Amino acid sequence: MAGSSKSGSSPEEEMQISFANHNFVEPKKEINMFPDMSKWKRSKPVEKLIVLLNTLDKWIDETPPVNQPSRFGNKAFRTWYSKLEKEAENLVSNVIPHELKAAVIETAVYLKESVGNPTRIDYGTGHEAAFAAFLCCLCKIGVLQVDDQLAIVLCIFDRYLQVMRKLQKTYRMEPAGSQGVWGLDDFQFLPFIWGSSQLIDHPTLTPAHFVEEKVVNEHHKEYMFLECVRFINEMKTGPFAEHSNQLWNISAVPAWSKVNQGLIRMYKAECLEKFPVIQHFKFGSLLTINPVGS
Repeated sequence: MAGSSKSGSSPEEEMQISFANHNFVEPKKEINMFPDMSKWKRSKPVEKLIVLLNTLDKWIDETPPVNQPSRFGNKAFRTWYSKLEKEAENLVSNVIPHELKAAVIETAVYLKESVGNPTRIDYGTGHEAAFAAFLCCLCKIGVLQVDDQLAIVLCIFDRYLQVMRKLQKTYRMEPAGSQGVWGLDDFQFLPFIWGSSQLIDHPTLTPAHFVEEKVVNEHHKEYMFLECVRFINEMKTGPFAEHSNQLWNISAVPAWSKVNQGLIRMYKAECLEKFPVIQHFKFGSLLTINPVGS
């Protein structure tokens, strides 16, 4: 009969069967503020980068931690990393168009550098900076466009953070170059900068609110800064003022714009101008290093 499938069921019947066990939910608003448009307006390269990061996430599930005497630095991370080292160029080639394939080798280096060190099994702001460099390279060669700027932070970088946190928790990665309670965070810095800019001129949330656990739990899915704080609360115990003293001090700043400006200065001083961080950074034709005065 015309319109019937090989199984004898009509398309309508097959659709009903496919949704029989579907988990339906009540629809809710997702586009509440202008930055939320990045969830809706995604270019093809943005979608491909999300797929890339989803692949890294899937590999974590496929590479469970091993039993070992040491509590930290699970050696299964090296197995996971070896997959990335082997497949990085293939992953990046799915993002970069064929006519720019010569850029794959150079760009893939930053992806491999962005997930932590397989020897020390640690992760820090230098690795985070490598992912920012990876995105910068994609911008420079025109894969990512100006119209993607919101999605770069709120979709791509946010998904990257989710994968990095999963790596940190699964393989109990050590913080690379952590300053302990005197550092902003054991692992990240950039999401605090971008997250504070997201909250500038917010009608109700002030810097003082992020030390209130109730506020964080209510709004962490909407704001990158609060999600960072939520993760700290999950991973650390004790009074916030003791385990995250720098952030506690920041909560006393009256406006998010001031927080943002201060964090940018702090990032430059504590990350970009620190030899222990920059000594590991790699330069090529897309991201070059110029002698002073040139």
